[in-house]
Amino acid sequence: MFGIDSNTLIFTALITMAAGAVIYAVFFNQISNDRKQGKRVKSIKKNEGDRNSRLAAEARVAADAQKRRQSTQASLKELEEQTKAKNPNKKGIKDQMRQAGMAGNMKKFAMFSVLTGIILSAMSFVLSGNLILTGAALFIVCFGVPRWFVGMKRKRRMDAFLEEFPNAVDVITRGIKAGLPLNDTIGVIASEAKEPVRSEFKKILETQKMGIPMTEAIQKLYKNVPLTEANFFGIVIAIQQSAGGNLSEALGNLSKVLRDRKKMKAKIQAMASEAKASAGIIGVLPPAVMILIYLSTPDYIMLLFTTTTGNLILIGALVWMGCGIMVMKQMINFDF
Repeated sequence: MFGIDSNTLIFTALITMAAGAVIYAVFFNQISNDRKQGKRVKSIKKNEGDRNSRLAAEARVAADAQKRRQSTQASLKELEEQTKAKNPNKKGIKDQMRQAGMAGNMKKFAMFSVLTGIILSAMSFVLSGNLILTGAALFIVCFGVPRWFVGMKRKRRMDAFLEEFPNAVDVITRGIKAGLPLNDTIGVIASEAKEPVRSEFKKILETQKMGIPMTEAIQKLYKNVPLTEANFFGIVIAIQQSAGGNLSEALGNLSKVLRDRKKMKAKIQAMASEAKASAGIIGVLPPAVMILIYLSTPDYIMLLFTTTTGNLILIGALVWMGCGIMVMKQMINFDF
């Protein structure tokens, strides 16, 4: 073939293969290192790409979280300003009567106050015959006793609301987790809960039927029930409506907070019971001593009622006793 011997061709091929094997053996490590280096470069580039994409995703998540945080802070600031501007605790006797759940108007309240004051002041004049004492009784009964009665009714209603409100929030949370809309869960509370929670949630539904949005309707709850817990509920609903999020989880956390506050309040009341008992004994002791002195020596104690100096001393004693009782009440009344 081509004038070349076949043995020569075979020998040449073997020599070429041997030379190639020697060259491959000499440069094997370098070739292997080049391949490994190429693989490492590809791996590094891939990791860098994954890292860059991961960092970009984390940056997007952080940006979204920052936007939601800013939106939540703006909503909180707006709600705080609205709460300060519409503080229900600074309202007059008419709003306090509404918060106490007392039916009637201001005319009836004024007529009742004046009539009660006239009757009791007349009884005081018949018993003592002193105009100063009669005037003091008229002032106290007309302006003090009715307001005290309204305040007592209001406090009892607020305590009853706090007792039932965590259960209502739990029902709303379970309803939302089951797939019910917020309106339906509030309707369940308005028909099944105990008073005064039932009547207050009925007002929310009635307000919404008039065309007012749910957020504003729930925020009106704080006007009728000026409690921190009611304000928390309105803020949670308002933030969820504006910023989004898991409403059932937010209400579940709110329910836990409400129950923790309830436990804390019960613990504080238990710790302050001794101080309250001491304050009660100190407050009852002067009238009790006066009654005992009257039963033993009436002429001695009647000087306080039959003389002008005695009347002034009695009025001063009543004023200082009232101041002392108010101070003791503030000392044992913990607000949190």
